[in-house]
Amino acid sequence: MLLMLLPQLAFTQHKATLSGYVRDCSTGEELIGATVYVNETESGTITNSYGFYSITLPEGEYSVRYSYVGYDKKEFNISLLADSTKNVELCEKAVMMKEVVVKAEKEDENITSGQMSSEKLSIKEIKSIPVLFGETDILKTIQLLPGVQSSGDGNSGFYVRGGNIDQNLILLDEAPVYNASHLLGFFSVFNSDAIKNIKIMKGGIPANYGGRLSSVVDITMKNGNMKHFGVSGGVGLIDARLLAEGPIVKDKGSFIVAGRRSYTDIYLPLSNDPQVNKSKLNFYDLNAKINYRLNKNNRIYLSAYSGRDYFDFAHNFQLEWGNYTGTLRWNHIFNKKIFMNTSLIASNYNYYISFGETTDNFAVQSSMNDYNLKADFQYFRKPESTFKFGFSSFYHVFAPGTVISGNNGPLPNTDLEKKYALDNAVYLVHHIDRFERIRFVSGFRLTSFSQLGPGNVYVYDDDGLVSDTLKYSNNEFIKTYFGFEPRFSTSILLSETSSLKASYTRTQQYLHLLSNTTSAKPTDLWIPSSYYVKPEIARQVAVGYYKNLFANNLETSVEVYYKKLKNQIDFKNGAYLLVNSDIESLLTFGAGWSYGVEFLIKKKKGDLTGWISYTWSKSERKFDEINN
Repeated sequence: MLLMLLPQLAFTQHKATLSGYVRDCSTGEELIGATVYVNETESGTITNSYGFYSITLPEGEYSVRYSYVGYDKKEFNISLLADSTKNVELCEKAVMMKEVVVKAEKEDENITSGQMSSEKLSIKEIKSIPVLFGETDILKTIQLLPGVQSSGDGNSGFYVRGGNIDQNLILLDEAPVYNASHLLGFFSVFNSDAIKNIKIMKGGIPANYGGRLSSVVDITMKNGNMKHFGVSGGVGLIDARLLAEGPIVKDKGSFIVAGRRSYTDIYLPLSNDPQVNKSKLNFYDLNAKINYRLNKNNRIYLSAYSGRDYFDFAHNFQLEWGNYTGTLRWNHIFNKKIFMNTSLIASNYNYYISFGETTDNFAVQSSMNDYNLKADFQYFRKPESTFKFGFSSFYHVFAPGTVISGNNGPLPNTDLEKKYALDNAVYLVHHIDRFERIRFVSGFRLTSFSQLGPGNVYVYDDDGLVSDTLKYSNNEFIKTYFGFEPRFSTSILLSETSSLKASYTRTQQYLHLLSNTTSAKPTDLWIPSSYYVKPEIARQVAVGYYKNLFANNLETSVEVYYKKLKNQIDFKNGAYLLVNSDIESLLTFGAGWSYGVEFLIKKKKGDLTGWISYTWSKSERKFDEINN
């Protein structure tokens, strides 16, 4: 027995955890993807999206190196005899060279990461790309990536790997944005001056994201400078911008406020056309964020967005639309291994249309509201084994349409019934890096979606006519759907500069955009899954080969994917969308599939940077009532 226990005793060592934050020494902004490397064990970790790291090691003496591309490295001798906290500030390098490139990830992250079908874009990259009227635009830049197709010239809507426009989840500080267009699609609603990070995921989407079939665009706002006050701005052909940021309490809290307004309405009165010079067209958006460190284990964030477009054609036709979002987040460190982020999120999208100035006028308005509570946990079990898990709960309120008519208006006063829904999910993600050349990212997402009362459910006959009406009271469950969404991706390191990756993703979508055009319009209608409308489902398989050349200066990749779609939505002939209480009787449902191959060559350093991409793909839909 003693001989049997000797190997176990030999490997039984007390362990301790080293954790903390890595920040920029000049602004106090957390550095995402900074490297923490332990020389003695030849292992390490990277900071998460909040700049936090955690690594567990046997007790002992270690030399730990903190580094970030474009910053001076720092190395400390640490006596790790118990759980310890080490916060580090890194400063930008003062090096005589043509440029300093600051990146949020390792130079070979595209090779070594278990994630595939994703791209991270820095603000510097986005601002270097020429766009319409010289106005920096995040969504226009995304459309230049492989697998992403524009919905039309001058339009910020996009398709990803054969999916529809509404199958893209766009998040701003975790809050969903339902219409991301200014000026009828010529610009996106995102002010690049206020943006910190952008990531788009087209496949292998981790289980902590859900609710859409095709892609996730995760956008994070800047936190603001914790060291110094500053004001900046700019004037372009279309709009003017102004940004202010600075510390609330130095090194503890900061704020940032960024505003933008177009002045296209200034040009219209110069026209000789009387209808044009009486018209107005403009937009504004406002981003604001504050954050404060309560103590070493707690930090709070409050961010908000407000944006609005206004179009008036000679006082005969007016159209307004806009988004409002708000996010309250609380970061908490339970111990050296468990990090939590809890968020309260509100999101609103609405539009208002009016016609005429006299008693013959009438107006139509519609809106949708989201209220969301979510919690995300990160468990740094070991350097080679990390867990993410959490839950989210949405309460949706849909106001599909209200008609306000004048005395002689063409339509009667109408107020369609509001619709209510409860959307819940739990998830688990496991990152495994315990094998020398293989990495795994596996997980699952369990979802439930319930249409709630009060409300009436119409029963239709074969001709689409109402044959019966079912009445439901407040908060009564009308229809509930459940979903199981497994996710898996793996990376096999073939050499120091190349890897092979594969992924499988199942996604389920409970919210649907009804549109009878190929590009999104402000008046398109969002509806929930219901008694008649089933959730959309997608299954996607992807395989990719990645190769870096010239000391990671040139990234190349090729990905092949196949996606199968279920419960896709289209309209029967002659469908009328605006203020229609029987809209579900006009829908038809079918299946779809898409497949393709994507090529990417990206140069990261030097005087000339950028990328070249090519996509060959095919997307098909089949609806029995249309195809037959």
